[in-house]
Amino acid sequence: MATEREVMEYDVLVVGGGPAGLATAIRLKQLALAADRELGVCLLEKGSEIGAHILSGACIEPRALDELFPDWRELGAPLLTPAGDDRFLFLTAQTSYRLPTPPSMHNRGNYVASLGNLCRWLGTQAEELGVEIYAGFAAAEVLYDETGAVRGVATGDMGLDKDGQPTDAFEPGVELHAQQTVFAEGCRGSLTKTLFERFKLREGVDPQTYGIGIKELWEIDPAKHRPGLVEHTVGWPLDFSTYGGSFLYHLENNQVAVGFVVGLDYANPWLSPFDEFQRFKNHPDIRPTFEGGRRIAYGARALSEGGIQSLPKLSFPGGLLAGDTAGFLNVPKIKGTHTSMKSGMVAAEAIFAHLGAQAAGSEVSEVSEYRPLLEASWLWPELHGVRNIRPAFRWGLLGGLAYGALDTYVFRGNAPWTLHHHPDHTALKPAAECEKIDYPKPDGKVSFDKLSSVFLSSTNHAEGQPCHLQLRDPAVPVAVNLKTYAGPEARFCPAGVYEFLGEAGAQRLQINSQNCVHCKTCDIKDPTQNINWVVPEGGGGPNYPNM
Repeated sequence: MATEREVMEYDVLVVGGGPAGLATAIRLKQLALAADRELGVCLLEKGSEIGAHILSGACIEPRALDELFPDWRELGAPLLTPAGDDRFLFLTAQTSYRLPTPPSMHNRGNYVASLGNLCRWLGTQAEELGVEIYAGFAAAEVLYDETGAVRGVATGDMGLDKDGQPTDAFEPGVELHAQQTVFAEGCRGSLTKTLFERFKLREGVDPQTYGIGIKELWEIDPAKHRPGLVEHTVGWPLDFSTYGGSFLYHLENNQVAVGFVVGLDYANPWLSPFDEFQRFKNHPDIRPTFEGGRRIAYGARALSEGGIQSLPKLSFPGGLLAGDTAGFLNVPKIKGTHTSMKSGMVAAEAIFAHLGAQAAGSEVSEVSEYRPLLEASWLWPELHGVRNIRPAFRWGLLGGLAYGALDTYVFRGNAPWTLHHHPDHTALKPAAECEKIDYPKPDGKVSFDKLSSVFLSSTNHAEGQPCHLQLRDPAVPVAVNLKTYAGPEARFCPAGVYEFLGEAGAQRLQINSQNCVHCKTCDIKDPTQNINWVVPEGGGGPNYPNM
């Protein structure tokens, strides 16, 4: 039986409470205040609070924040530790070699910080400006008007059993309507995927390519703590054909953020990004930092690495895309907060002008000014200048580093060509063609197992709800993935969600959806694209502190 849903009306609706969504909402309110115009702005966030699902390194370039809040220091933004010494290391199994730090990776003027805490602060600023923020409400469905334009979104129903039937705790979702809807869902947004198909937004551009970033927060021995130290590594434990590397940032309060990124175009199905990270921490030049320390948080998130050649069409009737859901990460710089925020601010300026034109009689429903304004901003040349660095690693680590030096120092980002990407899910080779990787057992001191790690993410999903990890064909995991690729979902998931149980010849896939940290890796890397990640009940998932 259909249930009538409550309807709420706004001028602009923002889906996602990350840096892009918050910057969009704040800039809209700033513009309205300056013009003495009323503007209803609503922001939806699927996490239990702003910042709950935010995970990044993070070494933050404050350029966009300077523009959004020139007085952010006086206002108390939580950027407390200026970046200091930059180190770029090449690792072998037993030693390390310091390399020249590429210009794009210099961090003077930047800050090592918790992006989650910055988003919490931005959320407070947004509310003070009059933005209505609803955390714990997952946007589950895009709504369309009679012309086919986006009309808004509907939040998911609450209180359904595992079969999707209402329980005694059932509450229907709410429809939120707006003149313009900004999708700022972050990497591999579940609603954005449907927009790509409906409006053919990816026609004529490269496929997006992704990485999986896994992060831990540690409290270390004060004698080893160097506030502001920024260290990146490439090389071991990954082989030369696999893109990836580490970061290690010393924050305030004797805390260190350490993480490992693996490009999801890796070929060996035996590879486990989580276990590569645990192995990395045992390197002779890395382990001493953590000995005697205490791990206090864990998380994982995919990131969009395709750059400017993978950007989709950004606007469509009734809405537009901002932030990492479109793919504004600067990969060589290893930063995306400033570009995501800038995309949101430009989106707000384009929307504000568009709504003014509509008030004056325009009937155009698409904010077509958005991309030209982006191209005229500092964001576009920044991304264009580094467009060839990530795809050059198709030639392996040494080839990628060599091309990066050539592109940076000789062509200065102006090479007369553009390298291209391929879909990540097509990169896996059959397991029989690859060398199996035997990972060491965790020692419980510096290296750990998946389940104890997920515990530190404070991940929680309401019991008995429908599984948000949907299989398009339930037979495929065993018939194809297990048979051909040795069940890679059991390894590429950093949270122990996927397990193959049973004896050989009678195995089945078990999905432990309650463990899901919402990284989206399964949706990206599944070689048959059989896994469809959709939102669980609002508020479900990780609850990251200081990540």
